[in-house]
Amino acid sequence: MRRPARALTIAGSDSGGGAGIQADLKTFQELGVYGMSALTAITAQNTTGVQAVYPLSAEAVVQQIRSVGSDIGVDALKTGMLFSSEIIAAVAEAIRSFGWTNVVVDPVMIAKGGAELLREEAVRALTERLLPLAAVVTPNIPEAEKLAGMKISGQADKREAARRLAGFGARYVIVKGGHDPGEEAVDLLFDGRDFIEMAGPRIPTPNTHGTGCTFSAALAAGLASGLEVEAAARQAKAFIQAAIEDGIRIGSGHGPTNHWAYRLRASSAARNH
Repeated sequence: MRRPARALTIAGSDSGGGAGIQADLKTFQELGVYGMSALTAITAQNTTGVQAVYPLSAEAVVQQIRSVGSDIGVDALKTGMLFSSEIIAAVAEAIRSFGWTNVVVDPVMIAKGGAELLREEAVRALTERLLPLAAVVTPNIPEAEKLAGMKISGQADKREAARRLAGFGARYVIVKGGHDPGEEAVDLLFDGRDFIEMAGPRIPTPNTHGTGCTFSAALAAGLASGLEVEAAARQAKAFIQAAIEDGIRIGSGHGPTNHWAYRLRASSAARNH
């Protein structure tokens, strides 16, 4: 029996299943990676918004990470909703103690419905403690604006924000283009020297809940499987593009994406060959 690639998500629980660890574990499974989790908070959440957030203690978060890391092992991990500076500091120390380097940081700050998922004082902890450990950081445009301390109103601004985020220590930066104006969503990948644009058609749909979680989970799954960062990013882009294009309708608000779309497309393509 071969050992599967192993990916860990350190994030909050989404009771509606569209984002957070639920989205991450679905994505890991769809990409053939064994998924594990360390919960940072429990949310009462559905497609209309976040009704309540119940954070765990930093000790509880770290104990989950240690339990997984000391026995099963981790080929790549991603962080999502970390909520507080205490949790961020504890998670960063745990990552450092294990020496893990395939670290994807999704700087989750605000939910689709506007609920605050990262406290104001935690933003500094994120940039000072976690980004220096990141192989890749994957902000959307509002998150990149907050972290980089600047307004983004075009591709030149995106590039400057990426440079600033790389300055915090992240080896790669992906500024996602979901909030771009126009008919394309252009994700910008920066390796510290060169820029690569990954474009996809914009899909007019309200069902985009959990796109950031899903993209970063797909990226971590690719790294866990041995892909280089650019190849993992392109796979993640294709995964989320399929998940949005082949949408599902659940709930009355911002519904989730279709996590099985990418695999079904691949299966269909294989059959047609």
